[in-house]
Amino acid sequence: MLKILDIYGRMVAAGFWRDYAMDFGKDAAVFAAFKRTAERPTARIEKRPALRGKQGMWALFGEAGQVLKRGHDLAGVLSPLERRLLKVVED
Repeated sequence: MLKILDIYGRMVAAGFWRDYAMDFGKDAAVFAAFKRTAERPTARIEKRPALRGKQGMWALFGEAGQVLKRGHDLAGVLSPLERRLLKVVED
């Protein structure tokens, strides 16, 4: 959870996100980040322990619900969000 909150804080500081929601269900735990509260989530991170032995229990979903990344390691699943924070610096 610390990695998720770390990336959330950096995305808020960069101006990409403003709000979040968490849902802890029987089958999955979901963290959703929003640009505006009234809209669909910009990104959704799910943890489904039942998929641990198959595709990996972590999944990153985009705004339209498409799967952006799945995996066994949270840091690897969060890598597309990390890339959005990179800035090219020109001399």
